[in-house]
Amino acid sequence: MRHLGRKDRKQLKKLNERSLITYKNPKSPIAEQFRTIRTNIQFASIDEEMKSIMVTSAGPGEGKSTTAANLAIVLTQQGKRVLLVDADMRKPTMHYTFQLTNIQGLTNVLTKQTNLANAISRTLVPDLDVLTSGPIPPNPSELLDSKAMRDLMKEAQSYYDVVLYDCPPVLAVTDAQIMANNTQGIVLVVRSGFTEKEAAQHAKERILKANGKLLGVVLNGKKMKEGQYYYYYANK
Repeated sequence: MRHLGRKDRKQLKKLNERSLITYKNPKSPIAEQFRTIRTNIQFASIDEEMKSIMVTSAGPGEGKSTTAANLAIVLTQQGKRVLLVDADMRKPTMHYTFQLTNIQGLTNVLTKQTNLANAISRTLVPDLDVLTSGPIPPNPSELLDSKAMRDLMKEAQSYYDVVLYDCPPVLAVTDAQIMANNTQGIVLVVRSGFTEKEAAQHAKERILKANGKLLGVVLNGKKMKEGQYYYYYANK
C-alpha cells in the first residue's frame, strides 16, 4: 500500500471534498450504481473488449464529467489500468476534480509540444492516470478531428486497459460527434428534471448519425427511495 505523506493527505482531503463518491465512499449506494453502469457496459460490449469509451451529455450541467471520473474509478477497482482524458477543451474540469496542474495536457500533445508520456498525470487513485485538457485552444474541433488525435488514441490504448474520454455536450458543439466515430462506445448522461426529452432524443440521433455506438444512458440526479441517485438503462 502506498504511504501517504502530508502533501498527499492534503490532496486526498481535497479529492474527498469533490464529487468522487466512488473513491470517497465505495460502499455507498451511489458507488454501487456506478458499478452497475460498469457491468452494463461490459454486457453491452460482450463481443469485443471495450478499450475506448466516450462520456458526453445532451447539454451542459448534466453531470457528464462527474460520471466520467467515477466510472474511471470503478474500472480501476476491477483491476484495470485506466486513462481519463479531458477532451472537453472548451470547459475542462478534470484538473480541478483531481487537483492537478493544467499547464500541459491534451492540446500540447496534439500540437507536438510534448509527448503523451510526459503530459499524463498520476492521481492518488491506484491505476488511474489523467490527461488534462491543457491550455484551451482556438480550434478544439479541428484538433479532435486531426491525425494527431487518432495517433494519440491508438497510443493510449496500447498502454492502458481502458481509455475514457470526457467530451463536450453533443448539442452544444460538434466535438462529441467527431469523437463518437473514433471510440468504441458512448455513454450519454442526462439529468432528471433538467434535460428535456427532445434534447436527449436529438443527442441520441446525432451520435448515431456520426456512426457512434451508444452503449446506454445514465439518468443522473433521479432520487430513489433507497437513497440512490444514479440509474442506468441500456440502449435498445
